[in-house]
Amino acid sequence: METGSGPSGETIDTPRYRALGSASRVTILRLVRDAAGGLTAADVAEATGQHLSTTRAHLERLVEAGLLVKARASGGQPGRPAWRYRATATDPAPAPYRALAAALLEHLPRRGGDVRAAAIRVGRDWGRQLAATAPADDDPLTTVTAVLSGLGFNPERRPARPDAADVEVHLRTCPFLDLVGQNPDAMCGLHAGVVRGVLESRGATGEGAVLEPFGAPHACVVRLPAFRGRPR
Repeated sequence: METGSGPSGETIDTPRYRALGSASRVTILRLVRDAAGGLTAADVAEATGQHLSTTRAHLERLVEAGLLVKARASGGQPGRPAWRYRATATDPAPAPYRALAAALLEHLPRRGGDVRAAAIRVGRDWGRQLAATAPADDDPLTTVTAVLSGLGFNPERRPARPDAADVEVHLRTCPFLDLVGQNPDAMCGLHAGVVRGVLESRGATGEGAVLEPFGAPHACVVRLPAFRGRPR
């Protein structure tokens, strides 16, 4: 399969993960990324229903983390224009999570062992740790989405298909794409394990969660069992 049909690579760093620990900032980042010409704070406040000062604080936090850039574009109009925020391009800064993932590849069994199963076990533990930073009252799906956003996957929830009982989360970028190329079983197993660990940390079953690499034309797909009620 050609890598061009899947998600594009992105790097991440710890400040980015901290910035995306808020569901509100995850929503704002997605709005700005989806707007080709960028958005002002007033645009974002109107779309989210947040107070303007709260919106500005969230936007500035995303700028500080390197996820957004801001500039004043007057469009030829007089006066001092508002800041317009746009998503950044890929960032070449060091990525601690990428280093962790690369180290994992070096320690997985190369012969005579189930590499994917080992990676899933490690990912489960990692997922539980990452979920501990999310708000305790978030439901399982919200927590999964927040953790995947923090790792740089740019997830997008999709409604369950009419003929299926599952829920889909599309991963539109992959910050580990080069490592996936080196060992797809290990890396995809690691990320599937992260999802399962997050679900289990929220009292939901993780066994039904499946990660399908390049399962959509421009994304990998996480398929989650439909949740009935709110597991605790």
